[in-house]
Formats: sequence, structure tokens, C-alpha cells
Amino acid sequence: MRTSAAAAPADGGANTILNRVMANSDVGIAAVVVGIVVMMIIPLPTWLLDVLLTFNISMALAIVLAVMYTTEPLQFSMFPSLLLIATLFRLGLNISGTRLILLHGDAGEVISSFGQFVVGGNVVVGLIVFAILVIIQFVVITSGAGRVAEVAARFTLDAMPGKQMAIDADLNAGVITDEEARGRRETISKEADFYGAMDGASKFVKGDAIAAVIIVFINLLGGLAVGVFQLGMGFGEAINHFSLLTVGEGLVNQIPALLISTATGIIVTRSVGESNLGEDLARQVLNQPRAMYLTGTVVGLLGLVPGLPLLPFLGIGGVALAIGFALQRGRADDAARAEEEATQIARRPPEPEDVAALLPLDPLELEIGYGLVPLVDHDEGGDLLARVAMVRRQMATEMGVSLAPIRIRDNIQLTSHEYAVKIKGVEVARWALVPGQLLAMNPGTAEAALDGQQTVEPAFGLPAVWIGEAQRDQAELSGYTVVDPTSLIVTHLSEVIRQSADELLGRQDVRALLDGLKEAHPAAVEELVPDHMSVGEVQRVLQALLSEGVPIRDLVTILETLGDKAKLTKEIPILAEYCRQSLSRTICQRFVSSDDVLRAITVDPETDREIAESVARTDTGSALAMDPGRAAALVDAVGEQAEAANAAGATPVVVCSGASRRHLKGLAQHSLPALTVLSYHEILPSVRVEPLGVVKL
Repeated sequence: MRTSAAAAPADGGANTILNRVMANSDVGIAAVVVGIVVMMIIPLPTWLLDVLLTFNISMALAIVLAVMYTTEPLQFSMFPSLLLIATLFRLGLNISGTRLILLHGDAGEVISSFGQFVVGGNVVVGLIVFAILVIIQFVVITSGAGRVAEVAARFTLDAMPGKQMAIDADLNAGVITDEEARGRRETISKEADFYGAMDGASKFVKGDAIAAVIIVFINLLGGLAVGVFQLGMGFGEAINHFSLLTVGEGLVNQIPALLISTATGIIVTRSVGESNLGEDLARQVLNQPRAMYLTGTVVGLLGLVPGLPLLPFLGIGGVALAIGFALQRGRADDAARAEEEATQIARRPPEPEDVAALLPLDPLELEIGYGLVPLVDHDEGGDLLARVAMVRRQMATEMGVSLAPIRIRDNIQLTSHEYAVKIKGVEVARWALVPGQLLAMNPGTAEAALDGQQTVEPAFGLPAVWIGEAQRDQAELSGYTVVDPTSLIVTHLSEVIRQSADELLGRQDVRALLDGLKEAHPAAVEELVPDHMSVGEVQRVLQALLSEGVPIRDLVTILETLGDKAKLTKEIPILAEYCRQSLSRTICQRFVSSDDVLRAITVDPETDREIAESVARTDTGSALAMDPGRAAALVDAVGEQAEAANAAGATPVVVCSGASRRHLKGLAQHSLPALTVLSYHEILPSVRVEPLGVVKL
């Protein structure tokens, strides 16, 4: 315990230092770039050049090791920018070294050591080694890495649409959440950006190799001229002195360039793995003991060939055989250990089952019988999954509600061609299809009878008949609306969602709507929440609107209305009425004809006044306290007028005063759930009301 307590402050101090460094990293990078440019202009002392050259080698080595320890390229997504900065830094060192060589004939201890010790003071050897390094970097590594980056960028861009469609399919099927889908899309976008950037960044390395060759030739010719004409050296002395410095300067900069080129090649050829490069190589190369056995045998036999050295081949072959034996023995030990663990697990008493994952409920589910599974299977031509995804988009544009992914699953408890819709685990609708049949619905204008099984369409209650594919043309010519099984399921599901939109709108959904709106209209949100209304109260207002089929897509208008009226009252039904008045254009457009005429059922003024006077104030708000007999007579009168409107081919819409609208709607809700009740405040001034009938007590 003492050790842990003592270690905590040290870790905290290290984290604090790291956080400070990260907080000021932008300033540091800007200073580095400016410093590199200044280094190209201002001469550096030899001791500082030695330090910077040593730092360049260390940085290149650190980059190579960092690349080797990444498991996927995006973990080092800033590599293209780092490659540019490292190349610019190396060119700055080239310029500084060249300046010192030509001005003073001395470029510090690092360059002199590379010229004397690394190549043994031999100019020819140094030039050959330098040329080989440039060829390796330019022809082999840089060229290959550039080609790989180009192909990877092209393939990544070509694969983006397919990957996006796969993500959408998983999201619609409920396999992943919205947050996971957003993260996958960002990853795909970052991959395309990364490989595109690497395609261009590889040109930095290629240009750096070309610049290194040019700088060496400039240093050789310039050093010879300076030594002979300015420093008074002999021709041979000048060649020997400046050539060694030039070779040393070329090598000391070319070695880091080769390291970074290698890192470039590794990162563009690195596919996604479970661990770093070393572990993946060891696991995959040493995964086959037989391969090591064959390798050791062949190498050992080569040692027996006359003229070839015996000891190296026999030694390497013996090592390969030993590795193969160790791998095979390790596999046998792993298999025995796994069998022993399995035996122990089988003997172990069963642990309590973790049922926490079973508790969450899906907001919306579509269960299908096994006979309807082909409708979901894309390989068999089923498009139910894509059509259900369209339902979510349709609800977002029509009602302004962002639904959670609709989970589709098979249920063996249903009959083969039966389906059911569940909301929060509770079944709200169920219907059965007839295999191989289409549904022909009579919209009220078809007169000819069709041969087939009579039924009632589940979404709107229209009379319908099951027909075969051969009867389709006849049914359509007779005025029937013919739909396939997928369209029938989707239409039924859409209608269930419309009728239950208020139940599906959760508090977290409202929070997400407010957060999304806050970016574009911060004033509308901040003025209302949380000073005047809570998220829960806003949710109840939106649910009240959705329960009567009023879209909430114009959320800005709703919030602005609540911001004005919430200061006057906290009663949710009254606030919902204010919002309905602000959304009058949206509400009216569904019932008004092209010539601005609203055919509606009006309420007699005396009856309207009686309803308004029957409203009583209670502790929980206002409520209708009408005599039960009068209330039943009122509902019957409304029902009679609604039936007459239906018979005339019109949509039943009742218009009354604002004081009695919601109470009349609540009174008729149970017997006439589809009835629309509007107040005169919700009708635009340009709309003319044409009475279809009058409700009168």
C-alpha cells in the first residue's frame, strides 16, 4: 500500500508535465518550422550543427521504432506531416553543413567522423557507399512505398461507397448504434485522407534523394574551387579534404533519410493487425513447424555440397531444426493445457448467468415468421431491410422524429407468414400474409368484385382481397390498389409508428434534438432550457403534439413559442395549444384544398359555449366536468357527422373554439381516435371554411 501511495504522485507529476507539453505543442511545432527556415539563412556554429545532426539521427530512429509498434496505419495518422517536417529539417542541415564546408573547410566533429572513421578516410569508398544508399532509398524503398501508397489510396476511395452501405445496413439492422456507425464512417474518411496524403508525401522522400545527389556534386565542385582558389591548397589536398567532408555530410544526412524512407514503406504496407510488427512477424513466420523443419534440412544439405563452407550451413540448418522442434513441442503443450482447462471448466460448478445484457428493451421491433425471412435476405432478392431504413428517414422528414434503429428478428412463435410490431417489448400490431399472394385494396372507387380471400387491410382498415400475380392487371384496371408483401409490412409499420410517435419520443431523444438545434439556433434553446422549462417538460409538449399527428420538425418555432409562453403558464396542455397555433400553417396544409378551402364539421356556438363553460380548474390543471349524459350525446353527434363526412368522401375534421378544442378531442378520443379537431386559431386567415355539417346538442 505504501508503494502504491508513493507512486501515485510521481505518475501524477509525469502526467502533469505531459499535459503541459501537449497543451503547448502547437507553439512548439510552429517554433520548429520557423527555426528550420532560420537555420537555412543564418550560419550555425559547428557545435550546434553537431547537436542537430545527432538529433536528426535520433529522430529518424525514433520514427522507425514508433512505426514498428503501431498496429494500424491510422494510429500514426500525422505521419505525412511529420515526413514533410523531417525532410525540411534534413534539407536545412544539408544547407548548414554545405555553408560551413565551403566557408571554413570544417563542418564539426560529426561530419568529420563520418568522413574519416565510417569510410576509413577513403573518398572512393565513401562515394560508393553514398551512391548505394541513394539507390536503395530512391529506386527500392521510395519507389515501392510510393506505388503502394498510390494503389492503397485508389482502392480505399473505390471501397468507400461499399463500406458506407455496409455500415448503413448494420445500423438499420440494429447491429450497431448511431455512435458506432458515426465512428466507423469517420475511420473510413480518415483512411482515405491518410492514404491520399501518403501518396503525396512519398514524393517528399523521392525529391529528398534527388536533392542529396545534387548537393553532393555541388559540395565536391564548390569545395575544390574554394580549396584551390581561396584557401591556397594544392589540387590533391583540396580534393582529399573537401571530398571527405562532402562524403561525411552526405552520409550523416542520408542514413536518417534511409531510416525515414523505411518507416514510410512500413506504414503504407502495414495492414491492420492485432499487435505490433515484431509480434505479428514472429507469430506468422514461425507459425509452421514443418516449414522450419524443411528449411533446416535444405540448408544442412547445401552445406554438404562440395565447395560450399560446411560450418555456416550446418549451423544455420541446425538452428532452424531446433526452432521447428521447439514450435512443435510448444503446440503440443498448448493443446494439452487447453484440454486440461476445458476439463476443469467442465467440472466447475455453473456460475450465475449475467442477465444484465437482457434487460434493455428495443424501442421498436419487427418480428417475422420463418416464411418471411426471404424478404430480409438480400441474396434472395429481399429488400425489407432497405425499405425499413427508408421508414426511419421518412419519419424524420415527415414528423421530425429521429427513431432508434428498428430491430428485425425472426420469431419461431409466429406462424410462417405472420409478423408483429413491438414497442418497448409490448406487441402493438400483428397480421398474417398469404404465401405467394398480393393484396388488392379497394380505396372506395372500385366496383368490380375480385375472386379471392376477403380481408381488411391492417394499416387503414380498407376492405381488401388476396389475389394471385395473374390477377394484378385486372385488379388495377378495376380501380384496386395492389401491393406486394414487403410494401404491406412497411406501410403497416409506418402507420404504427405515426400512431405511436409520442411513445417513441424519449427524453434522451429530446436532449439529442436540442443539442443538434443548439448549434444553429443557440438562442432558441438557451432562452428556454433550463431556465423556464426542463427537458422533461419540453418532451411532454412534443408528445402532446405528436399524439395528434402534428409534426415537430419545425422545432425552432416550437421552442420560440415555448420561450414566450412558458413565462405565463406551466400547464403542458395549454403550452401545446400555443404551439399548435404557431404551427397553424403546418397543421392546415394537410386538410386545405388547392383553392384554400377547408371542408370541415363545425360546432354549434351554443354547444361550443357549453363545452367551454364545463371546463373546471383542478390541482393538476383544467379538465372537462360535463354531465355524462350530455357528454355521451355530444360524442354521438360528432360520430354521426364524421360518418356523413366519410360517406361524402371527405376527411372528418371538426372545427371549434380554442377554449374547447382539446377537451372535445379528449372526449372523442376513445370512440373516434382518428378524428382531427382544429380550433379557429389554427386556421390561416386566407383559408375559407366550408361546413360539411354542424354538431349540435
